[in-house]
Amino acid sequence: MGSISPPTSQEVYYLPLNDAGHPDVPGGYIYLPAPNDPAYIVRFAIEGTSSICREGSLWVNIPQKGEKFDRHAFHEFKLHPDFNQTLHVDVPIYLAGAFAFYTTYIPLPDFSSTEAAPPKPTKTETFYMDVEPKLTVNGTVLPIDSLSIFSVISKLMGQYPNDWERHLQGIGQREYNMVHFTPLMQRGSSNSPYSMYDQLTFDPACFSNGEKDVATMISSMEKNHGLLGLTDVVWNHTANNSKWLEAHPEAGYNLETAPWLEAALELDNALLQYGTDLAKYGLPTELKSADDLQRVMEGMQPHCLDLVNIWEYYVVKVSRDAQAAVDAWMSGLTKADSQVDGAKQWSLTQKVEFLRENALNGRDEFAGRFHRNVDPNVTAALLTSVLGHGDINRQQTALDTATAWLKALNVAYYREYDADVAIIKQQVQDRVRYLRLDHDGPRLGPINKEHAFIESYFTRLPLNETTRKHNPKALFLVNNGWVWAADAMKDNAGSSSRTYLCRQVIVWGDCAKLRYGRSPEDNPYLWDFMTRYTRLMAKYFAGFRIDNCHSTPLHVAEYLLDQARNVRPDLAVFAELFTGDEKMDYVFVKRLGLSALIREAMQAWSTQEVSRLVHMHGGRPIGSFEVDTISSSKNTKPSPASNGINDSLAAVNGSLAEKTETVHNIRESPVHALFMDCTHDNEVLAQKRDARDTLPNAALVNMCACATGSVMGYDEIYPKLINLVSEPRLYHSSFSDHEVKIGAGRGGIGRIKKLLNQIHTFMGRHGYDETFIHHEGEYITVHRMHPKTRKGYFTVAHTAFPGYGEGHGSLTPVHLGGTKAKLVGSWKLEVDASESAKQAVYNDRSLLRGLPSSVSQVLGIGLENKADEAVITMPSHFPPGSIAIFETWIPSAEHSEGLDQYVTSGGTQAFAECSLIDLNFILYRSEPEERDASGGKDGVYAVPGHGSLVYAGLQGWWSCLRDVVRYNKLGHPVCNHLREGTWAMDYIVGRMERMSKRKGYNSLSDPAAWLRSRFDAIRNIPSFLRPRYFALVVQAAYDAAWARGMELMSDDVQLGQGFLQSLAMVSVQMTGYMPSASLVPFESIPSMAAGLPHFTTSWARCWGRDIFISLRGLYLATGRYTDAHSHIMAFASVLKHGMIPNLLSDGKLPRYNSRDSIWFFMQCIQDYTKMVPNGLEILKEKVDRRFLPYDDTYFEFDDPRAYSQKSTIEEIIQETLQRHATGLSFREANAGPKLDMQMKDEGFNIEIHVDWKTGIIFGGNQSNCGTWMDKMGESDRAGSRGVPGTPRDGAPIEITGLLASTLTWLAELHEQGQYQFQGVMMEDGNSISFKAWASKLQDNFERCYYVPQSPSEDGSYDITSAMVNRRGIYKDLYRSGKEYEDYQLRPNFPIAMTVAPQLFTPEKALGALEMADNYLRGPTGMATLDPSDLNYKPYYINSEDSTDFATSKGRNYHQGPEWIWPTGFFLRALLKFDLMRKTTKAERTEAFQQITRRLEGCKTAVRESPWTGLAELTQKNGEFCGDSSPTQCWSAGCLTDLFYDAKEFARE
Repeated sequence: MGSISPPTSQEVYYLPLNDAGHPDVPGGYIYLPAPNDPAYIVRFAIEGTSSICREGSLWVNIPQKGEKFDRHAFHEFKLHPDFNQTLHVDVPIYLAGAFAFYTTYIPLPDFSSTEAAPPKPTKTETFYMDVEPKLTVNGTVLPIDSLSIFSVISKLMGQYPNDWERHLQGIGQREYNMVHFTPLMQRGSSNSPYSMYDQLTFDPACFSNGEKDVATMISSMEKNHGLLGLTDVVWNHTANNSKWLEAHPEAGYNLETAPWLEAALELDNALLQYGTDLAKYGLPTELKSADDLQRVMEGMQPHCLDLVNIWEYYVVKVSRDAQAAVDAWMSGLTKADSQVDGAKQWSLTQKVEFLRENALNGRDEFAGRFHRNVDPNVTAALLTSVLGHGDINRQQTALDTATAWLKALNVAYYREYDADVAIIKQQVQDRVRYLRLDHDGPRLGPINKEHAFIESYFTRLPLNETTRKHNPKALFLVNNGWVWAADAMKDNAGSSSRTYLCRQVIVWGDCAKLRYGRSPEDNPYLWDFMTRYTRLMAKYFAGFRIDNCHSTPLHVAEYLLDQARNVRPDLAVFAELFTGDEKMDYVFVKRLGLSALIREAMQAWSTQEVSRLVHMHGGRPIGSFEVDTISSSKNTKPSPASNGINDSLAAVNGSLAEKTETVHNIRESPVHALFMDCTHDNEVLAQKRDARDTLPNAALVNMCACATGSVMGYDEIYPKLINLVSEPRLYHSSFSDHEVKIGAGRGGIGRIKKLLNQIHTFMGRHGYDETFIHHEGEYITVHRMHPKTRKGYFTVAHTAFPGYGEGHGSLTPVHLGGTKAKLVGSWKLEVDASESAKQAVYNDRSLLRGLPSSVSQVLGIGLENKADEAVITMPSHFPPGSIAIFETWIPSAEHSEGLDQYVTSGGTQAFAECSLIDLNFILYRSEPEERDASGGKDGVYAVPGHGSLVYAGLQGWWSCLRDVVRYNKLGHPVCNHLREGTWAMDYIVGRMERMSKRKGYNSLSDPAAWLRSRFDAIRNIPSFLRPRYFALVVQAAYDAAWARGMELMSDDVQLGQGFLQSLAMVSVQMTGYMPSASLVPFESIPSMAAGLPHFTTSWARCWGRDIFISLRGLYLATGRYTDAHSHIMAFASVLKHGMIPNLLSDGKLPRYNSRDSIWFFMQCIQDYTKMVPNGLEILKEKVDRRFLPYDDTYFEFDDPRAYSQKSTIEEIIQETLQRHATGLSFREANAGPKLDMQMKDEGFNIEIHVDWKTGIIFGGNQSNCGTWMDKMGESDRAGSRGVPGTPRDGAPIEITGLLASTLTWLAELHEQGQYQFQGVMMEDGNSISFKAWASKLQDNFERCYYVPQSPSEDGSYDITSAMVNRRGIYKDLYRSGKEYEDYQLRPNFPIAMTVAPQLFTPEKALGALEMADNYLRGPTGMATLDPSDLNYKPYYINSEDSTDFATSKGRNYHQGPEWIWPTGFFLRALLKFDLMRKTTKAERTEAFQQITRRLEGCKTAVRESPWTGLAELTQKNGEFCGDSSPTQCWSAGCLTDLFYDAKEFARE
């Protein structure tokens, strides 16, 4: 953000909001650069149907062009929902400041199949973004981090203009660029600059012409000295003698505006009186020892505290309130009520607590004496319950009873009082000890009128004509101060605080605390007065330093800064903020738009601590990863390489006109610092360290990548801290009287400071934000450089802390790898800090002078520029107080185009000719695939200390680097490995070059050449930079490959949201050439893997069921029609028994053991005809048949009969239907242990038939598992070998649904003349049309499958009531071998709902879906069995070989673990049936939002998985399953289906 280069394209800062409307920015702090011309854009990105889009609006108070900022003027941007895309709201930034945004929306209700009350509208919390001010001096832009600020105590500058101009000239000559003035206004009686008498009058002692002089000074500073002005603003207090307070005491906290301070005032008066009376009590008036203090403290109780009876402010007045209760009881008007029923049996404690909760008034207040009281009527009701109605004969009993209760009630308040008194005593004792006895205290001497026993907490306004008009209580105003570890959000003088009573305030007796209230209406005069003061300051000064910011009410600071920024929009705002809580610091920074927080180098007590502070403020580490920029045009979607931000250029909602854009990811930003080498509040180096440390301390501070500062007297080496209240002398500086030239000289370090400031400002202006800090003994070295040019400065500093004399040891020779260096200069500081020298300075009664000092050159600095490094050696005499500065550059980083530009450019062109199959190799390839493709020679890359990458391709590298880059993890093993050598580069290039030479991969030549040229360009850079540039190259290549993949996808994918794109790219993961696997025996054809890395090669790659569950989503919805066609044709060619194989094995050894695969295949042909242009033509295309039509004879693939006949796809479909219609009965070819070593013999027998009464297809037996839930028992120990975990014989609901879908489709095609066959022949020889068959299913489906809500309805359905476990669902099976399995709730029925919705009654369907939503749906997947089922075993561990029949060897694979692919069908069905009942736009939006909410887990899974896909399954509640494939084709494919459906529904 420090660069001042003008933009060459539209700059965009990308701000994603999550589902809750929160900004998805690392660290949550949004800090943006200064406004530019043309204005850059903040692009809010919101997923199209996130929760906040439900009748949602984004509200921002960023002013439009030409507008002034109004905190309360929010512009509304309505959010128009779109399920498939990311919404963008583009807001140009024209002004600096702190801006706010939030969203309003109607929360998404919980899903219900019945009507539910709509939620009420709501809004998110308010979020903030801070825009850096654009500071300029004489036409030069000064980013905040380039500021070199010089602080002065204004009253010590002398008389304007003569004294001031001299000093300002000297400051400007030293190359400072901003001057911080302590308040310039008329001072109060204490003479402190921070105790202002009149905030609207400039100090006449300095400025005889008042405001006119100030205006002239500011103009001269900028024009003549290159200096901007910065001043303190003091909003918390005013001088205790401010005349305007007498007219407006309501501006403070007095006993009228803050009556709760009465006790504090009484105590304050009593303590003052006690101090006056010490001698009267025989107590010491001058404390000389701890014993004296102890005697005084012991006397405080009887002679002070006991006299004021502060306890009366805590307790209930028993006599008063007991009598009032009895009077109410005797009146007979109060009756016992239900609250006190049975009170007679209550214990005393219960009665007291009842009164405390129901009768006590003022319990949380702290007003006058005995302000706490109990309601007599409530107490009387309790008396009535205990004693009966009022009776004069029992009046005394009632009084005694009430008295006892109230005394018991008071016990807690006496304890409260005792605790506070203990605090009061301790605070008084500690403060008196500090003031009178401590060696580091002021040691005030005798207790007298001038130096009272305690510092008064109150200002007492004088009685005069003005003040007599007020209530006397208004004349006592509480003074301001600070409190250790105070809550910055709490008003220490407010009604809920006892800070003043407990004497916990370190008070400033000259300052009355100001009381603003909640808004200007609470104190009109004060708000108006301070507004005028603030606007006056903004009129002249480019920056504010908010004094005591941590105790300034936030809403007050916001209001006053708004006023200031309306005068000067580009206002820099600094603050001293000591909240003690980093999170609280962020609150102030974000809401106020603070440019930087003041941090102090003088807080360091050792060289190690100095090193820590320099490291904190030094900037990013050298070699940091570049994370903030991705360049793109408006019509191109960038990849997820930008840390998951891959929706940068989707459809824009309210965006600006199309143009070339540079899109920036908003960087994680710390709170910026103004790092001071010394402030006017710090003891100086001559006091805290060694005066010689002045030079190294200054050099180290100025090497930091933040605003830096110093104070008058630091460069001059003043001997001690100036007392800004009492110091009468004026500044003297030799640099104010002579020309300042860089180099050695006497009188301080100003000549060297000029160089340090020049370097600091230059680096800040030009974006030198990378730094390396090294600490060795008493040496600190700092190397700061530009992240792109790699030019920099290197500083060696030998610190000077007390106790080391002339020697701190030597510095090990510094080796700067790959770097050249040039010595700028080396100097040492010598200071005469003897007592005589100090006394000579103190003896000057008119001027503040520095200690005698000299800066001289250090000779003998060793510098050797070798071929591969620069070696810097410090001479033997490089004493404490010395520095050396070098200019550095890295020749290997010099490139005619700029190295960053070169290595990241040209990728789009290099990858422009790659196909999706090429991209499978470029981006992916798991270990088995890489081994298969290379004949076992190559595998994925293994990074020492990290492990093997998941892919050999670029995705493997980027998955490893993604978080490393985003979070700048330079210590990650991959970074260490890259620094150690160039093996990773060689691997990537070598892999690409070898493959580019193979047949069919010619398109890889250009990417290979591009990668080689880019890696060659960075091969010789210093090793510490290698991780950064390696990541830049990999990211650029990855981006280009990803973008090429998007180009080859359908428009829906290209323009869709990032999650959809990631799902679509799974099709690239899964589809490629494999030497050991193809779709046909005699030709290599790219094929779909079922999952990576387990199902990738040989027979395990192509599974018929998996492919055709996935094909619609991965191929058809993405526009990969050719791949869809090749897979359909390949499996059609191996049709046998009216089935396709589950295992293809290239068509050589197909296995026909899955009853459901053929129906998913049929569905895919149907989808192909509807989704592909001219898709119906496939029906007439012919395939060569691996087996003979309508013939169950098995023969080998090289038999002459193989592929000797042809069939059209139409004929394939007809054969499938006909074979099922007449029934199937066969034994698997090659049945036996060689085919399946787990299966029992009867399991190889396949039986399928149609029940023509219902039209439902039945099949399978208890020894095989012919559907996707196909886990066979394998454990001999558990006795489960050959016993399927889920045989699912009978009629699985999804097969019935798929059958109905196919029949309905074919009937329609036949009626349209697109399909020649009308129906099939049944087993009895009669024919039946597809339409009639479909009607049978329609008529019988719900009777056979639905389980009604009420048992009374069972008679209308085929139900065995005793078997029912859960009602309102659809059976998983119909007439299986184990009847209870029919009634299990499983996630298969949504498949039928999706493909054949006509079978379902919508109301019943929604009810069943709600059941699945409540009981089956997990974070990503669907539980495969109802958790209430006795067979529910949700943890799948395939290696477990126990005696547990249910789980041993993973037999529970489908008995509870949560599979991801059914989630797609569930959400498709939910959306489909939910939309059926939705009529309005808002209702339909809600339906889409319900789906979006249920996708969050899957989105997170894709985003976080190194495989960038969705797993096969998880354990219970989404827990990781180690035996799952980490990315599975159908998991992604079925969710891609969902997006396709959503697009179609949106068109309706």
